[in-house]
Amino acid sequence: MGARIGVLGGGQLGRMLALAGYPLGLEFRFLDPAAEASAGQVAELWVGDYEDGPLLERFGEGLDRVTLEFENVPLTALERLASRLPVYPPSRALAVAQDRLSEKAFFQRLGIPTPLFYPVERYADLLEGLERIGCPALLKTRRLGYDGKGQFLLREPAQAQEAWARLGGVPLILEAFVPFKRELSILGVRSARGEVAFYPLVENQHRGGILRKSLAPAPGAGALQPQAEALARRIMEALGYVGLLAVELFEVEGGLWANEMAPRVHNSGHWTIEGAETSQFENHLRAVLGWPLGSTAPRGHTAMLNLVGLRPDFSRVLGVPGAHLHWYGKVVRPGRKVGHITLRSDSPATLAERLEWLESLLAAVVPPTE
Repeated sequence: MGARIGVLGGGQLGRMLALAGYPLGLEFRFLDPAAEASAGQVAELWVGDYEDGPLLERFGEGLDRVTLEFENVPLTALERLASRLPVYPPSRALAVAQDRLSEKAFFQRLGIPTPLFYPVERYADLLEGLERIGCPALLKTRRLGYDGKGQFLLREPAQAQEAWARLGGVPLILEAFVPFKRELSILGVRSARGEVAFYPLVENQHRGGILRKSLAPAPGAGALQPQAEALARRIMEALGYVGLLAVELFEVEGGLWANEMAPRVHNSGHWTIEGAETSQFENHLRAVLGWPLGSTAPRGHTAMLNLVGLRPDFSRVLGVPGAHLHWYGKVVRPGRKVGHITLRSDSPATLAERLEWLESLLAAVVPPTE
């Protein structure tokens, strides 16, 4: 019998962790507040509150490691489990990533450039921040926002009252809008033995705050790879990090700026399942177990398309050469990630041609209404 891994969070990322771990002889136990969490379709699922102390005690029994697939787990839950068994990534990585202000300040302490930002606790802070930063600017909740939630784009100062009415009442951060060339991400993995590996930079395209498409390796980004690896390595070493870390980046004139980090396997790394020698999911598991890391070399050129609020005709998707479908077993709802498709080719031109074909197929799907 192999090692038994406990995972906090039972969404699609956890589901894919389990699917990557079974060939390695691993067993899994998930904890999630939702009884319908998709990881429960492939592994043992415990349903309960992350802050239920007695439940956490029982959850940890018989486990060899604990990891997570969702970064908004209460730090107290990780610390309680870490007092009994190894928990990766460490709680201090979550403490930084869970608060956008702490995260930006952490990046700056490491000498990593970021957009201008200003903490907002009161309406007066918002007005002062707009004077310092200018417009356009993004007002964001410091905690819990994801996939474009908890954000307001101010195109002019006159929108301050509307933005405050929408988001005020919780700690906020005002960030300058960055005139970036494109959005990129670097995926790094660091093992419990200190071994480090990096995947090629990924180009990401968002719509409505949700990742829609990733291209890997990012076209024409080879010269930026050393800079991206250096900043990700700095973050991992400062945190004593173990596991897969994703750092979302802006490409700007003169280099890279950090936007945010995710201390877990990441949507922009889904392409690695078919598109790299070792997937991000397998390498995360290798890292937390202290096993040698697998090769992160790409297998040609890969695109990843998120299926957001729509279910395509599976047979038509699979009729596209090089296409691989991943369905998460979730109820289809508007704005919800329910699956993804990876498309791989040895030729960039062929990939682009087939990607256009696949995107036109998806564009014709009628999404469900609420």
